[in-house]
Formats: sequence, C-alpha cells, structure tokens
Amino acid sequence: MTTSRPSGRQFPADFLWGSATASYQIEGAVAEGGRGPSIWDTFSQTPGKVLHGDTGAVAADHYHRVPQDVALMKDLGLQAYRFSVAWSRVQPTGSGEFNQAGLDFYVGLVDELLAAGIKPVVTLYHWDLPQALEDEGGWANRRTAELFADYARKLAEVLGDKIHLWTTLNEPWCSAFLGYGSGVHAPGVTDEHSALAAVHHLNLAHGLAGRAIREVLGENTPVSITLNLHVTRADSDSAQDVEAKRRIDTIANEVFLQPLLEGRYPQQVFADTAHLSDWSFVQDGDLDLIRIPIDVLGVNYYATGRVKHGTPPVGDGTPGPDGHRSSEKSPWIGADHVEWLPLPGPYTAMGWNIESDGLVELLLGLSERYPTVPLAITENGAAFYDTVSEDGRVHDADRVDYLHDHIDAVGEAIDKGADVRGYFVWSLLDNFEWAYGYDRRFGIVRVDYDTLERTVKDSGHWYRELLRTRTIPTPGAAATL
Repeated sequence: MTTSRPSGRQFPADFLWGSATASYQIEGAVAEGGRGPSIWDTFSQTPGKVLHGDTGAVAADHYHRVPQDVALMKDLGLQAYRFSVAWSRVQPTGSGEFNQAGLDFYVGLVDELLAAGIKPVVTLYHWDLPQALEDEGGWANRRTAELFADYARKLAEVLGDKIHLWTTLNEPWCSAFLGYGSGVHAPGVTDEHSALAAVHHLNLAHGLAGRAIREVLGENTPVSITLNLHVTRADSDSAQDVEAKRRIDTIANEVFLQPLLEGRYPQQVFADTAHLSDWSFVQDGDLDLIRIPIDVLGVNYYATGRVKHGTPPVGDGTPGPDGHRSSEKSPWIGADHVEWLPLPGPYTAMGWNIESDGLVELLLGLSERYPTVPLAITENGAAFYDTVSEDGRVHDADRVDYLHDHIDAVGEAIDKGADVRGYFVWSLLDNFEWAYGYDRRFGIVRVDYDTLERTVKDSGHWYRELLRTRTIPTPGAAATL
C-alpha cells in the first residue's frame, strides 16, 4: 500500500502513547504458577477450531520474559503499556481462593513497568474466561458477572493505586457474539439466546467491576471499557439498505453504547430479536448498575464494512466480508436479511480493508454524541505476512504506511474537535492471533516462534521516532531509523 496522508503532524505534549497486548496471546505458561485452564485453552485444543492446531501454550513466552519485554518497551519509548490479566492465573476456577503466585506475577509486571517509567493500563478481561465458569454457563450465566466483580475487587486491593487506568472489558461484542453466537471464538457456543444473555451480563460485569474497584480505591479511580465499534455503511440510500445498516449498528454498537453511557437498551434490539429472546435476563435495577461514570472510552479500530438488504451465504469457516471467520450461525443476531459486501482494497493479512478515514468518522461521531466522554485508541494496527530480510531486519513498509495514515487520522479527528487522549498500537509483539493461531502477525516487534527471539521491525523503529518527537515521521524514514 502507499500512504495517502501527509507526514509531519504534531501531537499535544500530554497525548499518551503506548502499545497493547492480551494475556492468552503472549503469556504462555498455561500450566505454570497455579494457573487454571481458560476457555481458550479448551477451544484451541479442540481439533479444527484454530488454524494449524495452534494453541497459546507457549505463545510469546512473556510469562518468563517480563524484564526483557519491559526493557524493550522502554527502548521503544512507550509511555504506557496496556496488558490484560488472565483471570484463571489469579483465580484458577473464577471463584473461591485466589492464587498468590498469579497475583505476584502481575505485581511484578506492574512494578517492572513503573521502574521503567511506563504507566500500567490494565484490562481485567480479554476473552480468557476460566473454564470452570464456562462449565456453569459462562457469560450466559448472571453469576459470572457477580464473580467478575469479586475478581476486580481483589485486583484493586492487590495492585492499588499503581494502575494508571482500569479497563474492565475488552471488546465485549466479540466475547458475546463470536463466542456464543457464531462460535468461531471460545467457548464455541452457537446459541442466539445465550449470546444476547452474554451481552447483558458483560455490560453488568462492567458496571459491577467498576463499582468494586472504586469501593476499594475511591470514587476518583479512573475506570474505562474498550469497545470495537463498527463503522458500517449502507450500500445505497434505499430504505431496505438503510434498514440493513440500522440493524447492524444496533447489534454491533448500540447494545453496548446505550446501556453503558445512557442507561438504557435500544428499543429496536428487542423487536429485532423478539423471536429469539424475551430478554428476561435483564432484571430491575440492572441498567442503573451498568451505567457508571467512565474516565475514558477505549476505541479499537481496524476496518470498515458495507451492507445491503439480502440473503447472506451459509458460512463455511472461511473469512467473510464482515471481517470474521464464518460459520453456520451468524454473529449478527437479529440481522438475518443483511448481506455483507466485499470492499475494495488494499487489505491486511486478515482480509480487512484499509481505510483511515473511517477512524476519523468514528471518533467525530462519538465525540459529537458523547461530548463529555474522553476517547482513546486502545487498539489499532495491521497484520501482514512479514519476512526477515538478508540484513536481519523486518522491512514491514505496509504496516508503517498503515500506522502512519491511522495515526494521522487520529490527529485529524483531534483537530476537528474530538477529545482523544491517547493511542495504543496493536500489538507490541507478534502473538497467538486467536482462531488464526500464529499465521497472522500484528506486532511492531517480531517474535521468532522457534527461538522466541524478539526483533524490532521497521514499524517499531518508526513508532519509536514518533514517540520521541511527537511528530509523525515520513514512512520512508523507517528503514533508516
């Protein structure tokens, strides 16, 4: 690809720069230190669920390499590091006794970050539910949300005021609809009612956990949630295509935005899904519990989508034009007559289209709708099929171009009035990319999966220069940095 935006944009002095990872994707050590099994251990060990039969058993071996990896972060100039806690590492069954060795691991990581001058941004849940809780119904079971609050309270007690920002959930849309709807993510359930119940219990978990954290650390403790909000366009202005987009927006965005920030569910979702669920899992008082003040809304952005009224094909496990692996069940519950359309390239290795203007559209729309809620880009990046050149470097020019244009898009949104406070590149390291195993590489640092050696890619060198100068470098500078 070729960059389409100018270089040289400067960012405010207080803009926060970081990178992000997730526990199951990088830690490895799945049977060490008292860690219990998670749904991703079970899912990845099930034949046919993950490409090439890959699992996160070793991943990037971050569990054994924290000092090395934090030194790498410091060398890159990261101001903040967004990581997730593996619930089953600190509480093996998701209830009952906590595991001191697991707690000590995260205390050590946080202390190492602070010693390096890096702000810890913790995500309490990035998809790796303890398997014992899934055996009791998982996120379709209300008790999981209640236990999540206990888990959050314990981490608040243990990590205290060392954490710069507490994020409750990462992308609950994926947890609910890919995990319980289409079943292409763990736990691999395909049941529409369970997926909708999971939506509500994840929303409830956010509210209960945020309240628990603040009960321990005070009402001014910064709390956040991260959503993968979808930027979807109608294929035409016909009433049917506009309605197709409306249905997607409702089940993709509104079932989270409205309860979390407005204290209500969109009425249309009840009509869209009435043939599947009566939503009786929503109890009196739940919406008051869900809606808590948040200090920042995390936004994950990768691509855009286009839809029309139509009949979607039955999924066969291959990637679909909606950006997700397909299955016989759709994650787009209540949108049975919506067809996703292929988009013009260029594409990443995930098959996702590259469109930085969509990020501007998303940020401005959120800022206009919720002007008092600060925003942060908590994930943005691209997978490409990287190769190591004869000079020993990874010249990932496509990733540099992608980051250049999307970071410039963030700056454009700020200039137009969006209150965006920070940017976290996805990802620090190549890692276990969920159902795609180790086939897709997102890192700005390469991981050799045979030796586990780390190599900073050109994109990492480029990002370091951006953080040093707070000015977007030209993409061509990456190979010489």
